Amino acid sequence: MGSDYKRIILLKGLEVINEYQFSIVKSLLARDLRLTAKMQEEYNKVRIADLMEKKFPGPACVDKLVNLFKDIEGLGDIVKTLKNEKKKVMRQSGVRGKESMKKRRQDSPSTDESTSTMNEASGPVHDAVMSKKKKIKTTQEDESMRTQPTQEQSQLPGPSATSAQSTCSYPQPPQMPAPTPGSSSTTKKPRLKAVPTEASIEEGFQKGPKKVMVLKATEPFTYDLMEAEKKMFHATVATESQFFQVKVFHVSLKNKFIPKNIIAISDYYGRNGFLELYGATCVSDVNSDQRMEISSRLIQNANATPKINILYSQKPGTFVSGIYQVHKKNVLSEHIILYEVQDNTGKIEVLVYGRLTNINCEEGDKLKLICFELSADPRQLRSVIHSFIKVIKPRKNKKLPLGPDSHTETSL
Repeated sequence: MGSDYKRIILLKGLEVINEYQFSIVKSLLARDLRLTAKMQEEYNKVRIADLMEKKFPGPACVDKLVNLFKDIEGLGDIVKTLKNEKKKVMRQSGVRGKESMKKRRQDSPSTDESTSTMNEASGPVHDAVMSKKKKIKTTQEDESMRTQPTQEQSQLPGPSATSAQSTCSYPQPPQMPAPTPGSSSTTKKPRLKAVPTEASIEEGFQKGPKKVMVLKATEPFTYDLMEAEKKMFHATVATESQFFQVKVFHVSLKNKFIPKNIIAISDYYGRNGFLELYGATCVSDVNSDQRMEISSRLIQNANATPKINILYSQKPGTFVSGIYQVHKKNVLSEHIILYEVQDNTGKIEVLVYGRLTNINCEEGDKLKLICFELSADPRQLRSVIHSFIKVIKPRKNKKLPLGPDSHTETSL
């Protein structure tokens, strides 16, 4: 069975990608497979498949390759193929398992016979015990029926003409006296709502509309270099009690995403911690006389950068945005750069590849990262297809060019 999964990752996965994409895969697998720089240069797809089969036995090797491919531009169709092939093998293994179990049962009839004989021998005793249990159970059920309403009755919102007669025999809850002025029930102060420290999450299609205030937005950028028309921008919006990270794939909406502008969003999708807007009709203006009171604490939390020690406690697959200072820079290849960033709580690696390697960033600069995925082993922040970077230079180097993917951004 293991060879079936190896066949999938080799023939349906590694074999159909180009050399540049394969170099990305080897770099991402370097720590897991203990690949030196020389091994990354010399190992071909067959040897990498051999190592993956040993390191990630069974379907885990396919899952590992899927997790790598899903973040590499242009490999979406291959990801679907890998998932489908894995399902086929798992279904086949399930059929084989059932056939094997059936054969074992047919080969050992003595077990059924001995069980039958034992049941016959203990028949009178068994019947007496079961009869006693049945009486006890019946008595308990009768008692329960006298004291508990049925499920259907318990779901009724209140008494009605048709249910009054059937419910009158059930014990009624004691009537509580109405609260009097000065009693504890009227003097309790309302509890203040906690201000969220993380972006709120919604999943699946949401009809809306949701009235929000724009806090900030990036400039539009091309996220797929293979198709120049694929553009988007990131934004942060807030209600009076929550804030949300937004991906906008219709760049003509940029004129709506002005800081402090109040808009209504509808027909959007919640996915991976972001709200995704695809059409021009997803955003509409709100009457100018309407106001929203967004607390300064909520705005501060929406703009905050998570501490690095917190990133080590979050689950893999979490998407992170924030500003971090570059401590080290390691150019692994023409299209792969590994940064080490730090704050006062620790350090973490940031793996950047593809279009985002064209930025002019050096040690001592700060990176504003948006939509970077947190990996498990090694623990890194990795760029994905929708990632965005802005380089923040020290004041003395402020006039240096920042590169084509370093955009200015508006903020509240």
